[in-house]
Amino acid sequence: MSDGGEKRQEFDPSMPNEARMLDYLMGGKDNFAADREAADAVRTVAPELPMMIREGRAFLGRAVRYLAEQGVRQFVDIGCGLPTRGSVHEVLEPIAPGSIVVYVDHDPVVIAHSRAIVSEHKTITCIQADARDPGTILTHPDLTAVIDLSRPTAIILHAIVTVISVDQEAAAVVDRVVEALAPGSFLLFSHAICDPAPEVTERLVRLFTDEKVLENTRKNVRTLAEVSRFLDGLDLVEPGLVPLPAWHPPSNGPDVDPGTFWAVGAIARKR
Repeated sequence: MSDGGEKRQEFDPSMPNEARMLDYLMGGKDNFAADREAADAVRTVAPELPMMIREGRAFLGRAVRYLAEQGVRQFVDIGCGLPTRGSVHEVLEPIAPGSIVVYVDHDPVVIAHSRAIVSEHKTITCIQADARDPGTILTHPDLTAVIDLSRPTAIILHAIVTVISVDQEAAAVVDRVVEALAPGSFLLFSHAICDPAPEVTERLVRLFTDEKVLENTRKNVRTLAEVSRFLDGLDLVEPGLVPLPAWHPPSNGPDVDPGTFWAVGAIARKR
């Protein structure tokens, strides 16, 4: 997420950051000692987390390809994290060249890394802003200069709503994003759930809170029923809101058992 507007979050390498932790767990190099230490602690609680991250990135790729096949050429990735291998622009480049991608994140390391890419890709824009302030994001001059929200657009909330622990605030983010979209546009959405692994997810929430990676008010992440309410009023693309490996799985089937996977995703179309 980001700090939304002209105010900038100060960079503190001694504090772990979720985007850099994910980068480390994916084998990346854009992370610091505090990120690696926190990520290693997380991995002791949930050894499956690197697999979850890989499956999450695979879901993102399948979903973005689906949207490109529907003719979408405008993408806004809110809470994008480090744009490493398999990010939105990399998925689009071979199948829908010229697509406009706006990356939004609160972390200055993410933004600095992303802006290095902008120099090579004229269709990528990066904004430092807070996912909890979608109004500022969607009216940001750097976004409105390249994205026409009156045309079909895909807004991506991939895992970011999970870290907004206040339910009313999380719902308001989704509602504001959907409100800004033109009919025929899409929301690409994913969220961790506690149902398949309540003890593991509860320990992770506690650990992330203790490490001050998240400011949390919940004992656990949301249930599937709670998450599904975020998409009320939207038309879900088949197969609906399902475990990430089960959303348009590859032809040889998912690599993991969807029934044990504690994150779900969907593409929702605005009527």
